[in-house]
Amino acid sequence: MLFADGGGGAADLRRGVMALSTFKKRVDDLLSTFEESPGGSSKVRAHSLPETAFGSGAFPEGKMLHLEYERVHERITALSKSLGLQLEAMQIAVHGVDVTFDNLEEEQRRRFHEIRLEVNQTREEMLDQHDKRENRAGQTDAGY
Repeated sequence: MLFADGGGGAADLRRGVMALSTFKKRVDDLLSTFEESPGGSSKVRAHSLPETAFGSGAFPEGKMLHLEYERVHERITALSKSLGLQLEAMQIAVHGVDVTFDNLEEEQRRRFHEIRLEVNQTREEMLDQHDKRENRAGQTDAGY
């Protein structure tokens, strides 16, 4: 029997709701703090350096360093955006547990699935880029 003690169920449920409410507030605060921080995707995206920051263009190494900087900056921006999206999805999921997913507003359900698709697409693109770099590196190494 699930409730053999005969009365603890309601108290346990209240404790669970309280814990869930506390967790939801923490997720909300975390998302807000993250988006306002220097690590928020809009702020990370705004930080970029021009190619001239790595030299006047007379040095091929400066151009290569700038290309690498751009690649890393793009990756960090994508990771920051992905983290923000995942926090937003967690916010919706926690709310969905509180009200049951069936009672979520249609807009929240749509946004949750939209985030899931975007995060998966970004992940696939990053993996593809990584595979391409690995293939190019392997071809370069094979030439020696």
